[in-house]
Amino acid sequence: MAKREEYEQKTEKLLEPILKENNFELYDVEFVKEAGTFYLRAFIDKEGGININDCELVSRRLSDLLDEKDFIPDAYILEVSSPGLGRALKKDKHFEKSIGEEVEVKLFKAIDKQKEFTGYLESFNDEVLVISDEQENELEFERSNIASVRLVVHF
Repeated sequence: MAKREEYEQKTEKLLEPILKENNFELYDVEFVKEAGTFYLRAFIDKEGGININDCELVSRRLSDLLDEKDFIPDAYILEVSSPGLGRALKKDKHFEKSIGEEVEVKLFKAIDKQKEFTGYLESFNDEVLVISDEQENELEFERSNIASVRLVVHF
C-alpha cells in the first residue's frame, strides 16, 4: 500500500467518530502534493449541505487527533471542506447517489477525436460507465479510460 493510501485510510478512521457524532458523512479524503506542498483534504457532507462552522468543528477535532497520532512525517496543510456542487465522483457510492444526474466525463484517450462528454448518468459497474446524451443515445465508457467524472452545475 502506498503512503498516500495509508494516510488517507488512517485519516478516515480518525474522522469516523467525529462525523458520526455530528451526523456528517465522509465524502472523500485525499493526500496530495501540489506545487511542492502536501495537502491532507477531508471532504464532508450532510443533508442540507455543509457550512463553514461544520468545517471548522471537524478541522479542529481532526487536527488534534492528527497531532496526537502523528503518523504523517511530512509537513502538510490540513483542509476540511464540502465536496462542492460540481463534485468529483470517484467512488461507487458517489456514482450510486448520482444516477440520473447530469455529469461531465473526461477521458484519458479520445473517442472519435473527443475527450469530454456530458450526459445523464444511467449506470455503472467495475468496467464501464454509461451516460445518455440529450438525444437519449447511450454512451459507454471504459472506466480505465476515465480521467474524471463531475456533476454538472447550472447557474
